[in-house]
Amino acid sequence: MRQDADRHSMLRWGQVLQLVAVAMLGMGVVAIHSAGLSISTDAAHPGAMSDPFSVLTGRPLIYAILATAAMIFASRLDVRWIFRHRGWVSPLLILVPGTIILIGLTLVPGIARTVNGASRWLYIGPRSMGLSFQPSELAKLVIVIAVASWCAKRSGVMKRFWDGLIPPLILVGVVCFLIVKEDLGTAVLIGLVSMVLLVAGGARIWQLLLIAPLGAGAIVYAIMREPYRMQRLMAFLDPWADPRGVGYHPIQSMLAIAMGGVAGRGLGNGVQKFGYLPEDTTDFIFAVICEELGLIGAVLVVAMFLVLIWVGLAIVRQTRDTFGRLLALGVLLTVGLQATINLMVVTVMVPTKGIALPLISAGGTGWIITAFGLGLVSSLDRACEMEEMQLDAEGLPDWVMTARMGQ
Repeated sequence: MRQDADRHSMLRWGQVLQLVAVAMLGMGVVAIHSAGLSISTDAAHPGAMSDPFSVLTGRPLIYAILATAAMIFASRLDVRWIFRHRGWVSPLLILVPGTIILIGLTLVPGIARTVNGASRWLYIGPRSMGLSFQPSELAKLVIVIAVASWCAKRSGVMKRFWDGLIPPLILVGVVCFLIVKEDLGTAVLIGLVSMVLLVAGGARIWQLLLIAPLGAGAIVYAIMREPYRMQRLMAFLDPWADPRGVGYHPIQSMLAIAMGGVAGRGLGNGVQKFGYLPEDTTDFIFAVICEELGLIGAVLVVAMFLVLIWVGLAIVRQTRDTFGRLLALGVLLTVGLQATINLMVVTVMVPTKGIALPLISAGGTGWIITAFGLGLVSSLDRACEMEEMQLDAEGLPDWVMTARMGQ
């Protein structure tokens, strides 16, 4: 009895996952506020810093609260309900077409919100309010759910090419085709996560290798089709060839990281954010963290992502149903690969692309959808807890419970 009480008094993996996510959101709020500090040009107060206490009333804090609420709400859902409802009552019949339509609307002139030449957002309400929604963020989670559901339902035929592998590939291809025009990084991310999920779901690797040249060719074409992508590639190869032009961004990012040293300049004391480093609150916020918190801050960020993935994989291992395992794996792959790509971009290990650091870079849609996905992963752990409680009620010995939970 005492062992049972000790087991239930400890934090479960899902709770640890949520605590780490909240900590990352908190770091994101502070980092965005610090990166967004500005120097006043008002004649009455020349050189004055912006209000340091605005962090308590700013939009990032509101988004962090909404993301936390979304995560808690998702952690209380029975995510396997999606898998159990099939045919015309399946929620995927609404989620998948609805997501495709929303992505398509971003390509319609006059409807989408354009930022830095990219039309990735749709307005929510009047444009004067400035509220927008990024459908590609929703697509990352919906595609994971759809592919996981397909693999779980069609596990017996996933090794077959035409009726096992091709249908989900068509869906992924359509979504990536709609996204790639405005956001190559997200399209590649969705494609990579989907390929790994299909292999984990039973597809043969050699079948995916057969069609890999088509995907690679599509990426090459998308790069060559847009001049700015070719410029980013050339800047990655030699940023000093045009330090005031296409090489400016990666050079300033490397400079911010180098200036931080081991301990950093101190929170809020960074220099690069004052008009030198572009996208300092979004895609390149990690460079600001490195400058202000140094190597210590960089290691802290990486450590939080590693802990998040490690805890998530613990939930994957204890989840018994195929759909739940694949769903959790897909969410973790999305977060992990997106973070890896962003860190490689900021440290100039790959060419610049518009992809954010999950739960830290500014972005309301990304925070809420990512937190919701992590909440679904946490809900799987909660389902395991309910099963354990049911086994406790049956009065089974611990070794029997362990064996049954591990099946």
